[in-house]
Amino acid sequence: MKVEIWSDIVCPFCYIGKRKFEKALENFDAKEQVEIVWRSFQLDPEMESVPGQSVHEYLGKRKGVTAKEGKQMNDSITGMAKEVGLEYNFDQAIISNTLNAHRLLHFAKTKGVQNEMKERLFKAYYTEGKNIGESETLVLLGEEVGLVADDIRTVLQSDAYTAEVRQDQYEANQVGARGVPFFVFNNTYAVSGAQPTDVFAQVLDKVRQEEKLVALSTQGEGFCNVDGVCN
Repeated sequence: MKVEIWSDIVCPFCYIGKRKFEKALENFDAKEQVEIVWRSFQLDPEMESVPGQSVHEYLGKRKGVTAKEGKQMNDSITGMAKEVGLEYNFDQAIISNTLNAHRLLHFAKTKGVQNEMKERLFKAYYTEGKNIGESETLVLLGEEVGLVADDIRTVLQSDAYTAEVRQDQYEANQVGARGVPFFVFNNTYAVSGAQPTDVFAQVLDKVRQEEKLVALSTQGEGFCNVDGVCN
């Protein structure tokens, strides 16, 4: 089973959604057969870091409200994150463009550590207040999941994987993802948002049952079809 997940590192519900999906996966009897692919989605591709601007101010500006109201929104999300065991420190978060972080994720995929890289980026941004738009920060984070520092620098100093990030964004539009997180199971079923764990569990079970039916329907001989043809 293939599960593609469109998300952005600076989307707070994406980290929450990751945890809820992982909880469902823990109790899924075929979890070893699930391939997870992280797809890029930039909520604000033109984002520029503004010295001294807080996440609360940024959110308020995006929503057309005050920084105080932005903080109230973030405080509410912090509570939701805590419910799934995550620690959000929005006061420390640094506004950054996520293009390079997404390029790093594509590179990590080629080395088999994309999921680990995604988790590390989320924690760095939401819990540790690290600047994920800074190249050397990305190098250090990549090293922690087993990537080679010089290889990361080579990627970040070029335009490698930029086309892949743009392609993911294009495909998001094609599958109807207007926001994130957006989960697509076997290119058939989609789940939008950080849904409850039992919703993810139900979809995993449904897709697994359909895979079994497909496997049975393609096995060997000994059946008759509706046209009266028997094999």
